[in-house]
Amino acid sequence: MSGMAELTARFPALQKLGNVSRSVQLGAVAAAIALLAIVALWFRGPDYKVLFSNLQDRDGGAIITALAQMNVPYQLTENGTAILVPSDKVHETRLQLAQQGLPRSGEAGFEIIDQTRFGASQFTEQVNFQRALEGELASSIQALNAVQHARVHLALPRETLFVRDRQPPSASVLLTLYPGRMLSESQVAAISWLVSSSVPNLSADNVSVVDQNGRLLTAPAGSGKGDSARRDLVTEIETRTVQRILTLLNPIVGTGNVRAQVSADVDFSQREQTSEVYRPNQLPGQAAVRSQQTSSAVQNGAQAPEGVPGALTNQPPPDPVAPINQPVPEGAQLGPDGQPLAAVPAPGGADLAAGGAQTALAPVGAQGNARSEATVNYEVDRTISHVKDAIGQLRRLSVAVVVNYRDVDGELQPLPEEDIQKIDALVKQAMGYMAERGDSVSVVNSLFSEEGPREPPFWQNPAYIDHALQLLKYILVIAAAILLWRGLGRPILDNMAEAKEKLEQEAQELEENRAAMEAAERRASEMSRYQENLATARTMATKDPRAVAMVLRSWLEKKNVN
Repeated sequence: MSGMAELTARFPALQKLGNVSRSVQLGAVAAAIALLAIVALWFRGPDYKVLFSNLQDRDGGAIITALAQMNVPYQLTENGTAILVPSDKVHETRLQLAQQGLPRSGEAGFEIIDQTRFGASQFTEQVNFQRALEGELASSIQALNAVQHARVHLALPRETLFVRDRQPPSASVLLTLYPGRMLSESQVAAISWLVSSSVPNLSADNVSVVDQNGRLLTAPAGSGKGDSARRDLVTEIETRTVQRILTLLNPIVGTGNVRAQVSADVDFSQREQTSEVYRPNQLPGQAAVRSQQTSSAVQNGAQAPEGVPGALTNQPPPDPVAPINQPVPEGAQLGPDGQPLAAVPAPGGADLAAGGAQTALAPVGAQGNARSEATVNYEVDRTISHVKDAIGQLRRLSVAVVVNYRDVDGELQPLPEEDIQKIDALVKQAMGYMAERGDSVSVVNSLFSEEGPREPPFWQNPAYIDHALQLLKYILVIAAAILLWRGLGRPILDNMAEAKEKLEQEAQELEENRAAMEAAERRASEMSRYQENLATARTMATKDPRAVAMVLRSWLEKKNVN
């Protein structure tokens, strides 16, 4: 208290401050804090924000050089992969750098072709095209959410006119994934197909994808990379067949009273078959004639030369003599002279198109020779078929079904044979049974075992163990909180309460001491005034006793009157 009194006596302003109200004091403290904050912000400098992040060294160096030329202050953080500039210049600086083509975002694309120099060789143009294609593919792959950076390497062999010397192109992709990210098989296949679809004559099997840890994400050729897809197909066939069987039998025998298992034998071999079949022209009238040539000659009444050669022999033929009138058969054909013609068999064989003998017509009763020739070429029947079997053909299905006994008046009884046959028929219909394919179905009616697995004791039950661990964890947390409260919280609060009470007592004592000091000062001042008045009265009584006597007499009279 003496120290406070000395401090107050040394600095009188503190005594005046103590008389000010508490609200005014708090306002003054808040104003002082605000003033200090304003001064700190004033001297701190401009606020920096991120301009670009995750930059490569080449892009970072080019951007820093451009910022120095534009007189824009910058800062580097995160090991130099992020550049900070004042917040009021972020957007303006980005636009100016974009005008200069910065950042270049890793690999360059087809903009390389825009910088082609005059007089470049064909090899240089091919290399630039390959670089541009690799850059475009890398940019497309980086658009995936899980890919942070990508590099693409293309191996494009030179084109040649010789088929034997041609080599297929190939590609390699190096991926840098974000931490904690992974690519699924479908995503890896999508990357392979993306690259193969962008390069002519490039197969997806010739694309290798590797991550930053050196793991090959695409299986090498011939290693059975389609095994997972094949397993999925077999599993899907078996699952769907089981589901169809259960969907039909559950309403009949009740849910939980039927079990079904399916084993599918799927043929994943790929076959191609080309066949060429020649079939003879067997039916008459259906043959296709390619070409036909027919020639015939008929001689009537011609006599062989006879007699002695000379003038007498070379005589004109005699006048024709009309034959004996004979009736003309009905339907017979007539010659130029009106006489009926008779059919003379031709020696040339049978008419293949009509299936009968080929004949020539000659006048009835005429003498002579007849000759006929026919040449017919037919088309040969030819069938060419090219068959390519689909991959994943179902060769055989094996189904096993177990049905529980039926509950009849509280007693389990086996199903009748008729019901078993009906269930067997339903299973065959549900699975698509084909005897030619070799499918097999086995339906068994058996009593299900009601004895389940023995439950472990409660102290070995995993569920109870988990609950006990959770409860123990909560108990430990509560105990730790109680210990902290008793060891730190309560003593601190008690000390704060004691300090507060002590401060209040000191303030009260200080107030009492100040009041006592003021009273002492008043008494001292009163005593000093009394002494002064007494000295003054003595002085006056010495100098003018008559006046003092009159004053005393007047006081006494007033006292007596009262």
